[in-house]
Amino acid sequence: MAHKQIASPFPSVRRLRLPASVTAPRAPTTPVRSLCASRIGAQIKALRIASGVSGGQLAQHTGLSASMLSRVERGLVSPSVETLERIAGGLGVAVSRFFSEGSGRADFSHVPAGKGLRVDCAGAMEGCDYELLGRLQSRELAIEPCLMHLAQGARSDTASQHPGLKFLYVLSGRLSYRYGTKVVGVEPGDSLLFEAGAPHGVDVIAEGPVVCLCAVFSLRD
Repeated sequence: MAHKQIASPFPSVRRLRLPASVTAPRAPTTPVRSLCASRIGAQIKALRIASGVSGGQLAQHTGLSASMLSRVERGLVSPSVETLERIAGGLGVAVSRFFSEGSGRADFSHVPAGKGLRVDCAGAMEGCDYELLGRLQSRELAIEPCLMHLAQGARSDTASQHPGLKFLYVLSGRLSYRYGTKVVGVEPGDSLLFEAGAPHGVDVIAEGPVVCLCAVFSLRD
């Protein structure tokens, strides 16, 4: 006698397949740089280095985290107006300095006499200001020249430290310059070239005012 097959009252189990967009491995994403944010970040970094202020010092002075400041300088985030105001205050410049345009070329820079960006270094050194003379990048190398103006009695209680090589040529005045534990006296015509990762800075102004041509050579981010 044949047995009649009775249908199960329970639904059959089917394997659930996720969409390919969910299961397919995704390639690692890289941060997208905004052109405007990159330009602002490069300007902030140039002003900071010319001022002789480390990233950690500026972050502490502005209340920003060191990682956030680094992301701003690399153009990985678009900083808010409040953030720009805090950074500008820490560097002693107007926010408008971050939006200054160059000559429009990446391989050539012309700064007329007296037209460089002026940076007040009161946050790092009293009686000191810098005149930025442009910034150029070639492959992995970046150069940032500036004129350093020091008044009689200018002195910093904090040494500078930053990546790259630094060149200094004395145009007028006399001063003592400290590099690590070494102090050397320099006068017009003298020059210094050193690894900027070691603590360095002005020790004593012997005869002011002092004007020096400085240039920082560093690897591009």
